Amino acid sequence: MVLLFSVVLFLLLSLVFAAVGLKAWARPKAAIDRITGVAAGETQVTVRHPSLVFHDLVKKLGAILPASPRDATVMQRRLIRAGFRKPGAIKLLYGSKVLLGALIPMAAAGVIANSETDAANKVVGLLAAGAIGFFAPNEYVRMAAGRRQKEIKRGLPNALDLLVVCVESGLGLDQAIMQVAKELQHAHPEISEEFALMNLELKAGKRRAEALRNLAERTAVDELKKLVAVLIQADRFGTSVAQSLRAHSDYMRVQRRQEAEEKAAKLGVKLVFPIFFCILPSLFVVTVGPMAVRIVRDLLPMMNNM
Repeated sequence: MVLLFSVVLFLLLSLVFAAVGLKAWARPKAAIDRITGVAAGETQVTVRHPSLVFHDLVKKLGAILPASPRDATVMQRRLIRAGFRKPGAIKLLYGSKVLLGALIPMAAAGVIANSETDAANKVVGLLAAGAIGFFAPNEYVRMAAGRRQKEIKRGLPNALDLLVVCVESGLGLDQAIMQVAKELQHAHPEISEEFALMNLELKAGKRRAEALRNLAERTAVDELKKLVAVLIQADRFGTSVAQSLRAHSDYMRVQRRQEAEEKAAKLGVKLVFPIFFCILPSLFVVTVGPMAVRIVRDLLPMMNNM
């Protein structure tokens, strides 16, 4: 009797789980309609990915957080320098500030709830966790902007050399910038993207000087600002663009060599602390250690016997 009841219960549960699986995951009717094309004209409901739903939720949270127009402009500039140029980037940033500012204190409260610290220390810890969660997105944007500026600064000498070659071969400045953007798309995508945006601004009807100033403002890289100033002066006074670019290229090459020499000169001073705290103790253990062991094992008993 028990065996029969077990078999019946197993079959019943198998049928229930099979029906639920076919209904929820397999969806044979949808597959048949897709193959036969019967439901091609019917309205289909688009299923959104959970990540997109979370993305929209964070944006809605960002719309709730009040912010002054001046602060929004500053953060928008930082986001542009970090490479985040979508229209909803500022709302996504503010939403992440609200979300992390709420989640991190909750996690910290769960951690320190059972601790034996004082109530004042717990309150200070919660406030510190809230501050970390609220200001962490700003720090991330700042680090992303700094990393992108370093990549642009690293790829600028190659871009400038290629720009000199293109201008001296007979191309105009606009066509040379477009060609540099195409050639450096894989080697230096950051500076290629900036040059491509400048080309789009020129095609949209902006003057070359204004497009160059926008390029310098977007990146906030000193070397690129100097290049923009050279190009604007050459365009304004009618001097040779090729000669100006070659002179600026030689100047940047000398500056890069001086920076390398400066770093090499600082290397000896920076190595003092690692050598003193990491290498010398192990060297003392290797050289003085066996002698200390022999003194303790042989000399001290001999002195005690005397």
